[in-house]
Amino acid sequence: MGYVDRFLDFLNTLPAVLMYLVLGVSAFVENVFPPIPGDTITAFGAFLVGTHRLSFFWVYLVTTVGSLLGFLFLFWIGKALGRAFFLERDYRFFKAKDILRVESWFQRYGYLLITLNRFFPGVRSAIAVAGGISRLGILRVTLLALISCSVWNLVWILVGYSLGSNWAVVREKMASIFLHYNVAVLTFLVLLVGFFVLRKWILKRRER
Repeated sequence: MGYVDRFLDFLNTLPAVLMYLVLGVSAFVENVFPPIPGDTITAFGAFLVGTHRLSFFWVYLVTTVGSLLGFLFLFWIGKALGRAFFLERDYRFFKAKDILRVESWFQRYGYLLITLNRFFPGVRSAIAVAGGISRLGILRVTLLALISCSVWNLVWILVGYSLGSNWAVVREKMASIFLHYNVAVLTFLVLLVGFFVLRKWILKRRER
């Protein structure tokens, strides 16, 4: 049994109030420290809603608030520490190349990236940091990040809730869904980047 399964077994033994607290904290930490499987824990919360252990409203609320606070925490970190801090240190989960890549995206798409940040696996934390570095307006960022968290969590909680009351089955199906989703999004991003690189190359050739 992996550490995630052991943690979920432990979570299932807690009183409802503590379960909500853990779900909210895990949603926060998953933004700040990407290896934490926050989406899996959120899906487990949805499963508990399906078994009538927890309330749909409270699971949705605490995970959305946790996700939003995690995003804003990284946004403020990026704003306070600045661009050079992250580029010089090149942290494992906040790689300099990711920060630079997201910065170039901000030049084109700005606030749209904030709105879609939850839907980008692997770089959502870099988007939060880069947003802070770019010094975007905090009120607008908060609203758009809230929309992103709200839609993302609603989708996955509904999916987890609809898959049944057998956690082994739910976990297997959710893992398959997450995998296919991540592959699809990463493939789309690679094609999108390839398109812009090719377009830029063609324009340079024409200029010559």
